[in-house]
Amino acid sequence: MKKIALAYSGGLDTSVIIPWLKENMACEVYAVVGDVGQGEEELVGVEKKAKDSGAKDCVVVDLKREFVDDFVMPTVMAGCIYEGRYLLGTAMARPILAKAQVEAGRKFGCNALAHGCTGKGNDQVRFESAYAALAPDMEIIAPWRMDQWKLTGRIAMLDYLKARNIPTTASATKIYSRDRNLWHISHEGGSIEDPWNAPPEDCFMLTVSPEKAPDKAEEVTLAFEAGRPVALNGEKMLAWKIIEKLNVIGGKHGVGRVDLVENRLVGMKSRGIYETPGGTILCEAIKGIEELVQDRETRHFKEHLALWFGEVVYNGRWFTPYRETLWAAIQKSSERLTGEIVVRLYKGTATAIKRKSPNSLYAEKVVTFEKGEIYEHKDAGGFIKLLSLPERIAALKKAGITH
Repeated sequence: MKKIALAYSGGLDTSVIIPWLKENMACEVYAVVGDVGQGEEELVGVEKKAKDSGAKDCVVVDLKREFVDDFVMPTVMAGCIYEGRYLLGTAMARPILAKAQVEAGRKFGCNALAHGCTGKGNDQVRFESAYAALAPDMEIIAPWRMDQWKLTGRIAMLDYLKARNIPTTASATKIYSRDRNLWHISHEGGSIEDPWNAPPEDCFMLTVSPEKAPDKAEEVTLAFEAGRPVALNGEKMLAWKIIEKLNVIGGKHGVGRVDLVENRLVGMKSRGIYETPGGTILCEAIKGIEELVQDRETRHFKEHLALWFGEVVYNGRWFTPYRETLWAAIQKSSERLTGEIVVRLYKGTATAIKRKSPNSLYAEKVVTFEKGEIYEHKDAGGFIKLLSLPERIAALKKAGITH
């Protein structure tokens, strides 16, 4: 009998997929839930829900620390923001969820892997690319792409469960499709699908409207060591705990809302609303450290690394030599990113306002307009002549003045 490890969320789609797989493939299904900080409301009773749907067994794997340390922080240290605005919350979570699924599947003795991603999205690519790298010997099953799958609507799936007396907390009135983890929450569907519609306030869950945020700004202090956050407001704590606390603080000030029409890997555009309060603060803080510590060439090279690494993450290419090569460069460039940053939060904005680092390249005696010991104003003359020499020669030749 085929044994299938299913990436299980407890939502409507995967609750339907369990009995559907058993009916159409004569198999045993093992549900694998990855806890990446999606919250208790999604995890309480999820094992029972999976078994009530027909799963042979269900396991919940705590991935919060590994998710942040090994997947979120490398992406943040790289400076990745997809298409200038998306902080890659869903994209970062998929490879670790797939990894946990493969590892649990091996323990259960499974010979196949399944997911509930549709054929229109990016996540199918992210999961299956991870499967290819980590479990090339295991069969991949994607029900939404199979001819037998006819349940393409929410009502049809609810009717399917009702006909089999399988309980569900899902309802026909759900408006938005959401993905949540410790880093962010995304919203799609409903009126959001029309890009001419402004984001409805009822879709937001982590952040208040900036208009309703406190009239008084709040400042947070973040300490970094080699590019990784180690303390918040003077208190040492793990990175995932820092993000958890920043989500609450930033959400109160309306920080981290993004309304984006993005280019999906599969070729279509999609509109999504993202909330990333803690991540927005963290990214602003690490930029402040970079400004102070990194030399010009390294900082500009990091901008290229950010673009390349961001595409790797978005496109589901995490478990590749290319990603590992980029990560080696990012780690090296982050070695000196140690220091403290103060970020001011005010009505939807997060702004670095104070910076200090033992590795700072900022020298007040050099940049001052007063007479300096290291740099004299007259020293710039020769530099400018050499820098502009090609333009000078071209202009002389154009004027007929040759030597």
